[in-house]
Amino acid sequence: MIIAGETGSGKTTQIPKICLELGRGVRGLIGHTQPRRIAARRRRAHRRRARRPRRGAVRFTDQASDRTLVKLMTDGILLASCRTTACSTRRRWRPTSLNIDFILGYLKQLLPKRPDLKVVITSATIDPERFSRHFDDAPIIEVSGRTYPVEVRYRPLEEDDDQTQGIVDACRELIGEGPGDILVFLSGEREIRDAADALAKAEFRNTEVLPLYARLSAAEQHRVFQRHTGRRIVLATNVAETSLTVPGIKYVVDPGYARISRYSHRTKVQRLPIEPISQASANQRKGRSGRTSDGICIRLYEEEDFLGRPEFTDPEILRTNLASVILQMTSIGLGDIEAFPFVEPPDRRQVKDGVNLLHELGAFDAQNKLTPIGRSSSSPSTRAWAAWCWRPRRTAACARSW
Repeated sequence: MIIAGETGSGKTTQIPKICLELGRGVRGLIGHTQPRRIAARRRRAHRRRARRPRRGAVRFTDQASDRTLVKLMTDGILLASCRTTACSTRRRWRPTSLNIDFILGYLKQLLPKRPDLKVVITSATIDPERFSRHFDDAPIIEVSGRTYPVEVRYRPLEEDDDQTQGIVDACRELIGEGPGDILVFLSGEREIRDAADALAKAEFRNTEVLPLYARLSAAEQHRVFQRHTGRRIVLATNVAETSLTVPGIKYVVDPGYARISRYSHRTKVQRLPIEPISQASANQRKGRSGRTSDGICIRLYEEEDFLGRPEFTDPEILRTNLASVILQMTSIGLGDIEAFPFVEPPDRRQVKDGVNLLHELGAFDAQNKLTPIGRSSSSPSTRAWAAWCWRPRRTAACARSW
């Protein structure tokens, strides 16, 4: 089943409850995935407050037990469980990562063999028709959101203006609109620090500026969700776009950019350039406001620019080096990657580059079989590049023990 739910429709909080009421958690574990650790932790805390018998798992912090009915986990944990155990009865995810691209193909193969396995895919930013076709015309349910109207204002930057100054000007405009917290989307930690410094110099009265990104400690991340007085300006990466809902947001500032992982066929290097976001991502950012009252979203680019952008972001499997995916598929015994049922089949050049890299790293032999180094580095949490380190590390360990 594909559920295309708008922002605020209850995809994250209500669907697992519905599954429980249908008895799914009793007859088999309900796996509920989130693409990021910060989101999985947040959902787990929400379930705990609701006093439900649900536990969560991110790497190194698995709290599931025999009594667990719903297991919240990152997609990496789900991928690891697919390698070692039978899959759970019901799953839902936001298919945005390479792990999820891989899992969707794996489940495509598994479903005919497991009639008890039920799959629910939900998101506000995917193309539902494409995923329905992948799962043999699975039914699509469209759910409207419970949001208030959001006014969109376009404030393109002048040639001499930098983004940081545009953010300060947009925040000043929104502060003049009345009470309410502001969420500003930025590309990375450096951009967040620059914006925080500029906002501090602006000296907005009774205003607290808080950062939000994945590398913050759990305690620092939690500050964003605590009750407060006055106004807050939250400076966040795209972790706040789909993974988290920051409470109390009335206004959004969207510069229109994000860091997007992309593989270069020419240089054979995985890069993380700053690129314009898709229309779906821009609309998702807009939807962060308007949850509890009318909202305003200021976009720091032209409306024509927005209309000319692609509708959806390219799947990660089409813009990444496939060495790690090929390594995992070989270790599980899933066969040729070119015959694997990905939602979006990768380019043959990507496959060739991935296989060549594994040969260079010593993870594959001449027959494309796993070497001892390849088996050691085939964990979902390990990048294929780590294979390069195994041999010298083992040599050093042997020398020390001798």
